[in-house]
Amino acid sequence: MSEAIKNRYDFIILFDVENGNPNGDPDAGNMPRIDPETGLGLVTDVCLKRKIRNYVEIIKENEPGFGIYIKDSVPLNRSDARAYEYLGVTDVKKAKKEDPELDRKIRDFMCENFYDIRTFGAVMTTFVKAALNCGQVRGPVQLGFARSIDPIVPQEVTITRVAITTEADAERKGTEMGRKYIVPYGLYRAEGFVSANLARKTTGFSEEDLALLWDAIIHMFEEDRSAARGKMAVRELIVFKHNSELGGAPAYKLFDAVHVKKHVDIPRSYLDYDVVIDEQSIPENVTCMRMIE
Repeated sequence: MSEAIKNRYDFIILFDVENGNPNGDPDAGNMPRIDPETGLGLVTDVCLKRKIRNYVEIIKENEPGFGIYIKDSVPLNRSDARAYEYLGVTDVKKAKKEDPELDRKIRDFMCENFYDIRTFGAVMTTFVKAALNCGQVRGPVQLGFARSIDPIVPQEVTITRVAITTEADAERKGTEMGRKYIVPYGLYRAEGFVSANLARKTTGFSEEDLALLWDAIIHMFEEDRSAARGKMAVRELIVFKHNSELGGAPAYKLFDAVHVKKHVDIPRSYLDYDVVIDEQSIPENVTCMRMIE
């Protein structure tokens, strides 16, 4: 297993959507998520992490050490069982009496074999079977909700489809009406954190894992195309690298150094915004990197 990272990182992701729904809300008829007080659009951390997982699974398909724990159509217990099979555990109570380090060994196996556990952590206590309790891991990489820079105005678009649902309907009509929500344009900002301390103490998140994370963030929409999501792209990945494990400045001060300003009344393109970094407010023990040229 590679050596864990030694530096703390904080980062900002700027991504946009054009004529699509970046993250539907099932409690609101799948309309784009929105903050009702401000009108700003929202995209959940879970949505963003799903896209990162999907990209890693494509790039590292079947490569040892880069499995994905939380994935479609794969029960968690199936992945949990791999740790017990590897360690040859059949009787959990007996095994724990014989080996006080069993819980740590199970956790380490899961971290070594599943990239998303090593990165984001996981709750592996499903309690479906006591024998498949792999514990809990707090991951070194954490993401917040993305929030749009300006208020969004979701539009409900009526569409016509020729796929009739039932035989009875087919006898009466040749088309059916449907609806979909879109955001004409929105630029979203998400903020994230990478803890070298948790990487060293818990999951072993390495420099190789970190490079893959940046690559996955930059390209997370390229392999996730959908008519419902329109045109989405990551426009900026701004990374603050600290010179130590615990860091040299509060994250909020670094985030406040990045200003996104529009120069038209109604933005309809990324070119309608300017992204400016106040270099003077960044301390000397922190390096600012713009990962997208």
